[in-house]
Amino acid sequence: MTSLQFLASSLGSAHPTSELDAQLALARRNMIEQQIRPWDVLEPDVLALLERLPRHRFVPTDDAALAYVDTSLPLPGGHQMLSPKIEARIVQELDLEPMDKVLLIGAGSGYLAALMGLRAYAVTAVELDPAIAALAQENLLHAGISNVVVLEGDGLSTDPRWSEREFDAIVLSGAVRSVPAHLLAQLKPGGRLLAFVGDAPVQTAQMIEHRGASRVAIGLFETQVPPLRGAAPSKGFEF
Repeated sequence: MTSLQFLASSLGSAHPTSELDAQLALARRNMIEQQIRPWDVLEPDVLALLERLPRHRFVPTDDAALAYVDTSLPLPGGHQMLSPKIEARIVQELDLEPMDKVLLIGAGSGYLAALMGLRAYAVTAVELDPAIAALAQENLLHAGISNVVVLEGDGLSTDPRWSEREFDAIVLSGAVRSVPAHLLAQLKPGGRLLAFVGDAPVQTAQMIEHRGASRVAIGLFETQVPPLRGAAPSKGFEF
C-alpha cells in the first residue's frame, strides 16, 4: 500500500491512529521541502506556519489524502483550492505584520485566510458562494482561528460591510482581467494588493503597492488560477 493509499483509507476511518498522524506530519514536511522551498518560499516564519497549520483539515474528506500534493483541489460547486505553493507564496509576498488588517476576496476552504489570520491582526474574507462561505467559516472555527470573519457577498462589488474600510493588505484569490479601482482606493498608505491578472493560460501574480500618491505594480510570478467569481466592475486599474 502506498502512502497516499494508507492516508486515504485511514482518513476514512472513524478512529484516526498515531500512524496516520505520523504519515500526515511526514506529508506536510515533504510538501514544505519538495514544493514550497523550491518555489522560493524561504521565510522561516512562513515555513513554520505551514508546519503548524494542518492543511488536511481544510480539504474535503474525500480528497484529504491529497492535501499535501502539488495540485489544486476541487471544492463544492465547481470551486478550486489553490495549490500549496501558491498559497505559501502569497503569504510570504504579503509580509504581514501583527497589526495588519487584511481583505481576502474569495474565501475558498478557509486555509489561506487561516494562514493570514495567524500572522495578521484581523482578516475579512468575502465569498460569493453561500455554501463555500459556510465551509470556510466552519473550517476556521474547527481550527480555533477567531480573528477571521467570512462574509457572504460579491467581493468585487462595493458593499458597506467591507468597501467603506481601509486595509493594509488585499488579496484576490482568483484571476481578474484588471484590478478594480475601488479596491486599490481601500489600501492604506504603505498597503499592498496581490492579484492574479490576465486570462488563462497567461496570468501574472502582481503586487500593487500604495506609495504616497502613486500605485506601483510589481510582477511576482506567472501562474494559472481559476477566474474569480463575481461580476467584475466596469472600470478597473491597469498598468
